[in-house]
Amino acid sequence: MLQGEIAGFALTRAAPAKINLALHVVGQRADGHHLLESLVTFADRGDRIGLTPSEQDRFTLSGPFAAELSTTGDDQDGNLVLKARDLLRQALASQGVDTGPVHIHLEKNLPIASGIGGGSADAAATLRGLLDLWKTGIEPALLAALALKLGADVPMCLDGRSLIASGIGEEITPAIELPSFPIVLVNPLVAVSTPVIFRTLEKKNNPPLVIPDGLGPPAAWLSAMAAMRNDLEPPARRLQPVIADVSGALATTGAALVRMSGSGATCFGLFDSDESAQRAAYTLSAAHPEWYVLAGRTVGRGK
Repeated sequence: MLQGEIAGFALTRAAPAKINLALHVVGQRADGHHLLESLVTFADRGDRIGLTPSEQDRFTLSGPFAAELSTTGDDQDGNLVLKARDLLRQALASQGVDTGPVHIHLEKNLPIASGIGGGSADAAATLRGLLDLWKTGIEPALLAALALKLGADVPMCLDGRSLIASGIGEEITPAIELPSFPIVLVNPLVAVSTPVIFRTLEKKNNPPLVIPDGLGPPAAWLSAMAAMRNDLEPPARRLQPVIADVSGALATTGAALVRMSGSGATCFGLFDSDESAQRAAYTLSAAHPEWYVLAGRTVGRGK
């Protein structure tokens, strides 16, 4: 669970894994950005951000995937946590708000470039945490604009609820009736480049996402989601064939629904109970110790 405080920090904010239960690519804008319709939820597992006042700005890292991250925010591949700090500070300074130096610590528990929004969730948690630490606020529209500047997934991570995302990810509608599901995440620890996946996508105008009215119990949602897709899964499988192995292994564990999340390589399985999810995670970890395997639960019912 994403609970507890990081020792030595004034506050801690969760950066939960983002799960694309479905992702339909329905068009492409003139500027090259792809138009999406996605059913999104969040897990109760992920990274954590610690923040505290400091004599000077500091950024530290820990966690199993910390060594793979940039410690600067200066270039295109710079850390989104630092980009979020700098962008928010600049916006507040233009409004005459003084922001003191801060020590930010990222506990990196999620694999890098894994299709579950790790960097975007980190940026969103940093924005929320800094506003609390600096005891200030910002207009929601401006905060949403800052989030979008950091990446198309950051606005939905900032929202943090089950939602339907459209446009390039910035148009958000709460999916308030989506239930919570036991979930197992599996990543073979191969990085997948989102830009490469989109470039190799053969069809850009696919059928839209359709969510029937009146879905109530989990079984009805599972049936509806089975008819949905992730249009990025076929090109991701061509780029990294091991994704098919992950999906196949998950399917043997009794999951009610198996699909890749985002641009991969993380796949998820939804289960009918926490116990079955835990058993599946244990089985997969034992059979594939080289894979990242995590059992948890998704948010739901408006949370």
